Amino acid sequence: MSQKPVLESAGLDGWIVRLFETIDEGNLPWLSALSKRCEQVFGDTLIDLVPSYTTLLVVFDPITLSSSEARAMICQILVDLEPDSGVQEGQVHELPTWYDISVGPDLPRVADHTGMAVTDVIEAHSQRTYRVFALGFAPGFAFKGLIDPRLECPRLDTPRKRVPAGSVALAGRQTAAYPTATPGGWNLLGRTSARLFDRQREGFSLLRVGDQVRFVSVSRETFEREGGSSKPVELES
Repeated sequence: MSQKPVLESAGLDGWIVRLFETIDEGNLPWLSALSKRCEQVFGDTLIDLVPSYTTLLVVFDPITLSSSEARAMICQILVDLEPDSGVQEGQVHELPTWYDISVGPDLPRVADHTGMAVTDVIEAHSQRTYRVFALGFAPGFAFKGLIDPRLECPRLDTPRKRVPAGSVALAGRQTAAYPTATPGGWNLLGRTSARLFDRQREGFSLLRVGDQVRFVSVSRETFEREGGSSKPVELES
């Protein structure tokens, strides 16, 4: 790691660990190593790990751990942190995805924000191969990137209370698919029929850090035949 990590306060229950200033695939082994070490060291006091391509947000239980104690733990981890040599190119996954406004209600929003046609948004998103940089937020939720810079679009101002399982989305220069129904504020483009999280599967998650992913555009008929739910996203008042 060429630069010294910087810790930034994220309130009484969190610290942002900034390892890098620029986005690069070479960051992945270091961020992966930091995530694993935090899980080991913090144990039950860890609430969440929220990765980006240059930082890791460590959220802890403020009732059992003070902010200063958490900072000291992170600093100790950083003293002898080594890159995760287990992060490889990984398996290649093709996720069948039905892009449609009924299941991807933010397609028009992304198109309007980027100045592109909806069909061009779909093409740009589905023609790229993405790398899984981290798992987090929810079981099986894989942060992937980087999307075509033309598609960069901010999160929704108000997150949805419920995003259906399989929803394919983007935010900033990241993309992901929601493995289960959860709240979420990313821009929904469509839905995949792939089962991303399965308790009967070894490791539960279909995707692992280092894997490569393509969202393959399919018809509604193919999507439903492969087990996808075409129930429209409920619009919130």
